[in-house]
Amino acid sequence: MSLRFCLVAACLLVVASANKDAQLKPSKWLTPSELENVPSLDEITWERLENEPLQRGAELIEKIYHVAHINHDLRPNFVPSPSNVPVWIVSNGQRMEAKLNNYVQKAKELQNFGEDEVTVVLTGLPQTSPTMKKAMRKLEQAYIQRYNLQEQQKFAQEQLKNKDYDYTSSDETADQWQSAKSRSGDLIIIDVGSTLTNFKRYCLLDVTSTGAMVAQTLVDLTNKGVPQEIIHLIGQGIAAHVAGAAGNEFTMQTGHKLRRITGLDPAKLISKRPDTLVGLARGDADFVDAIHTSAFGMGTPIRSGDVDFYPNGPSAGVVGAKNVIEAVARATRYFAESVRPGSERNFPAVPANSLKQYKEKDGFGKRAFMGIQADYDLQGDYILEVNEKSPFGKRTPAQKQNSYHGIHRQN
Repeated sequence: MSLRFCLVAACLLVVASANKDAQLKPSKWLTPSELENVPSLDEITWERLENEPLQRGAELIEKIYHVAHINHDLRPNFVPSPSNVPVWIVSNGQRMEAKLNNYVQKAKELQNFGEDEVTVVLTGLPQTSPTMKKAMRKLEQAYIQRYNLQEQQKFAQEQLKNKDYDYTSSDETADQWQSAKSRSGDLIIIDVGSTLTNFKRYCLLDVTSTGAMVAQTLVDLTNKGVPQEIIHLIGQGIAAHVAGAAGNEFTMQTGHKLRRITGLDPAKLISKRPDTLVGLARGDADFVDAIHTSAFGMGTPIRSGDVDFYPNGPSAGVVGAKNVIEAVARATRYFAESVRPGSERNFPAVPANSLKQYKEKDGFGKRAFMGIQADYDLQGDYILEVNEKSPFGKRTPAQKQNSYHGIHRQN
């Protein structure tokens, strides 16, 4: 029996039962003809999602999501083999290839590995897409600049030549310069996305089991002398939930929490077990933050962390994104921009319930910064505006800010 037939049958059963309840209107459900036209998971390709206009692609994902959850017939069953998950270790100016089942050993063989920050990034989409490939390249380049002393010195020289760049213009700028001079660390990219070779595999990914595999490697890292306090785990798209599961499993095994988990556009979970709570959530690390760039597309509008940022408010995709894949990738691009020395505060945000409330300066609470600079005491939903093209941040000099943008406490 085909998956599509099962889903259609399930929907019709729910429609029949819904008619018995006066509060549930038939217009709330898809018609039988609409259900028949919903493509099967096998018919949807990454190429198709990139070629579909943003709104049409978002509507397609939304239909698949709701149909799959009517009767919870779609269960996760894909777990990549650790020997098939590529890993890239970027440390001390070197870039080394490994696999999920051996990267810890290779990393610890590197001189000075794990003596400062360790950032672990889980990809959530295959980089066969030029959009995703570019987003990950930007993120890696940003961390190289952040962690590589030679790159930081080059950055300093370039800025000193820039007559418009005044290091003494504000306390905020001085803080950025001081932090840019002193950071170092290691980057690990766990390419889960490369195993999601088709949309069906993506939908059926078992995030709990995959997260447990990742967690075991993090436990191994800490057993080899890397403190959990310096580990920052970042998950992209569906891998944001893998990161959450990894954080949860890490705590269960060690009794300790990771320092921070960041979700870059946490995805809608098309398949999940009805008796299990799954997905990135507050408590998976000491601090959990999420950036939602396609809340009503491939991403979820559901709060996923201690603090959730919604650039341009919750929508099918942020400004400038032409399709659902690009909308997912924007969260990675925004975070990458914030990682670059001197750009940590490019994304000022304010607690608000909508973009309209933000624009009318009716937000509540203090200003915060989306990205690498997010304060660990933040809670709630934050709204901000972003540019259509890079640079995406709409930073305004602190001394020129007014209203709620002027009450942020400088650190």
